[in-house]
Amino acid sequence: MITVNYSGKGEGTLDMNYTLSSLGAAAARGEESMVERVENLRIHAEDFERLSGKVKYVTTTERFKDVIKTFNVQKGEIPAGFRVETTLLMDGTLHTDLIRDISYDKNGMKRPTGVVFSADSANPYEIEPIAPLLGNLTCNPGIIYDLFLNNPAANVGRKFKTREEVIKEIGRILGPGCDISVELNNPFERDFEKILDECERFKELVSEYRLVVKVPHTGPITADNVSQLMQGNKRFNGRYDQCSTEAAFMSHNLALKLREHGYRVNYTLMFEPYQTALALQAKPYFINSFIRHRMKQSEIFKKLTEEFDATGDERYLTELRAFMIENDYLPVEETGLKWCYEKAKDIIKYRKFNEKDGSDGLDSVRHNLKLLRQTKLRDTRLILCSMEGDYNYPDIDRLMTDPDYEDVIERVVITAEPKYLARFTSTNQVISYQRRFMNAVNNDSNVGKMG
Repeated sequence: MITVNYSGKGEGTLDMNYTLSSLGAAAARGEESMVERVENLRIHAEDFERLSGKVKYVTTTERFKDVIKTFNVQKGEIPAGFRVETTLLMDGTLHTDLIRDISYDKNGMKRPTGVVFSADSANPYEIEPIAPLLGNLTCNPGIIYDLFLNNPAANVGRKFKTREEVIKEIGRILGPGCDISVELNNPFERDFEKILDECERFKELVSEYRLVVKVPHTGPITADNVSQLMQGNKRFNGRYDQCSTEAAFMSHNLALKLREHGYRVNYTLMFEPYQTALALQAKPYFINSFIRHRMKQSEIFKKLTEEFDATGDERYLTELRAFMIENDYLPVEETGLKWCYEKAKDIIKYRKFNEKDGSDGLDSVRHNLKLLRQTKLRDTRLILCSMEGDYNYPDIDRLMTDPDYEDVIERVVITAEPKYLARFTSTNQVISYQRRFMNAVNNDSNVGKMG
């Protein structure tokens, strides 16, 4: 097999470049219309030399044909979300294939940046304005049901009645270049066949090429105790880190099993860096770093422990304990104040919250990027998710320009609510300049009318 780096028209280098058609090989009989879609893809000079004289015929794989058919791709084009790969056989036939890769726009062109953007939404009305810019969309039951389907302000006139209707419409809006991560309704389902049935329905709605099955980490929660989260005070009666080995790895095994059945998996709910290496053993397509809540909790831990250190007043520790119970660090109020204080201090230290690499809340991102660099999973990407406020995205944007991570930037996906990302498209000076420009045009128009 000879691996060739193909690039789209307009993406050549200053060196001499050739196209696939420069090899002078004919399309295999019946393959003309398919081969026409790739014949103008560019080949670097060294790859041309390697292939020259070796290729007799060019053909396309069954997957290539199925992709074109699935997305009803316009004549002469290949869709966004796929890279071109070829295999040269001993008989001189060059097999051309389309491999799912959201780093690519249509016709073999790379996206404008290594970083891919994603949206957290199931609202077709807010997805549509940003759709052409996205490489992924993620939605979980809370996003689908709470924020859209059962929200009259979002689901105007209750036009959409079911999850299936929403997912189908989202797929129509996004087009072939965007992955769609859809979360299982019930990861605690004991019958794996029922989970497979749900995944098959997802596949019917968005196609196997775009579907990524979202599997949430379940921690100590199991089919036997999940009812605690839905009844009474809805509190779990145990600690998050005290569970059976079977429970702890239940979601890992589910994600791995789905992978073995051919599904790409978005394995989610990674809040602490120490979760990631074990989660990667499930061979996920997407792994996640959650930012918002983790950073806010760190700020409160720091504030309350420092107030106690300065005053010795135990009311700060009482407040700390209540906060830890509310956020599921603790199951009951009987936990001692000293334990809460020491636990909060340990968390602040682990998260490097008093250090340069952690004060922005991105220590987990830095850690996970380093892990990603080491992984043997070629297509696995890191999703940076759950952001809010004035600084989360700008701090991430700054981190993405750090030369320490330039070798893994193309494996990063930034996801947030569309409205949050929209905040960072503009600045105050945009208004200032538009005022100047539009008044200049208006004045010129008035002068013309006066003449």
